[in-house]
Amino acid sequence: MNPPRRASRDPLKGATPAARQSRFRGVSGTFLASLVIGFSGSALAQTKPWHDLGRDATKAEVKAWDIDVRPDFKGLPKGAGSVALGEQVWEAQCASCHGSFGESNEVFTPIVGGTTKADIERGRVKNLEPGSIFPQKTTMMKVATLSTLWDYINRAMPWNAPKTLKTDEVYAVTAYLLSLAEVVPADFTLSDQNIAEVQKRMPNRNGMVFHEPLWKLEGKGDVKNVACMKDCPVEATIRSSLPDFARDAHGNIQEQNRVIGPVRGADTTKPPPKGPVGSGPAPAAVVVAAAPAVKDPKALLGANSCTACHGMSNKIVGPGFTEILAKHKGKADLESYLMGKIQGGSSGVYGAVPMPPQPQLSEADARSIAQWIVNGAK
Repeated sequence: MNPPRRASRDPLKGATPAARQSRFRGVSGTFLASLVIGFSGSALAQTKPWHDLGRDATKAEVKAWDIDVRPDFKGLPKGAGSVALGEQVWEAQCASCHGSFGESNEVFTPIVGGTTKADIERGRVKNLEPGSIFPQKTTMMKVATLSTLWDYINRAMPWNAPKTLKTDEVYAVTAYLLSLAEVVPADFTLSDQNIAEVQKRMPNRNGMVFHEPLWKLEGKGDVKNVACMKDCPVEATIRSSLPDFARDAHGNIQEQNRVIGPVRGADTTKPPPKGPVGSGPAPAAVVVAAAPAVKDPKALLGANSCTACHGMSNKIVGPGFTEILAKHKGKADLESYLMGKIQGGSSGVYGAVPMPPQPQLSEADARSIAQWIVNGAK
């Protein structure tokens, strides 16, 4: 007896060639679609986790950040300021460091001086040329673009409270400096409308050196020297260094290293190395301790630029911290006295150069610094 015949598993058996072709296309399309979906899921699974971090900056955020002013005055905000207003702002917020007439007042190098009417006419400062015996280069001698002066005042001044000047005050202070250099008259008002014309009177506007290889794509840079790859000489010549008494004037540099990045600061509490750096044994790794609950007074000094004017034990612009303690030792309630001087400023105690107020310091931070001085400034 013959076994029963099994039913055919070919659903298209007996179908016409056209039907077979149509069904094959449907199966192929379904297979390809599932294949594409599989690959897509795999790609999504490989997306880097940081791709989803952050967000696009808003227009307001970009505007607040993008404040640079270029030599063609692109980015310059609208505004105006007179020489008279500039003199008022200068005396209130700038003269303590730069002098009433930009002559420096013993703190910074002079801003005004060394330029003549002849320099304004030709756009090159004679005192910058070889052979000049002018004692010191001033800002107005060197700066070529007025936008640089405006931009720097806007970003960085006053030193203890940068970016606090209003736009019209920046125009006014710039106008005051220009009037001291006789670039503009004493009754002038500088504005975004006439600043390009004033640029044409800058004493050193034609004094910039143009190095073609740095800017022209077809130029050839100065890269003809052969790199030393082996048996390189280890001799090094030190051409400039701080004297021993000034090494620790700004505190121990090694203690001021950033947590992230390579260590760059030398231990300035120790004598300078006799040979080239790196010629001896490798220095010990610097361990950065966790921040204490109370702010370190030395960290406050660095963060608030106190060590730019005060050494630890010697005068820079103002007295050293140990000198302050020695002068007032035994004074009743010395801590409160020092806090008032730190936050409110001072003048006449150590000479003609005043100390500007430090309103950005909280009472707790000012007290921490005062206590540190009272306890020996160590």
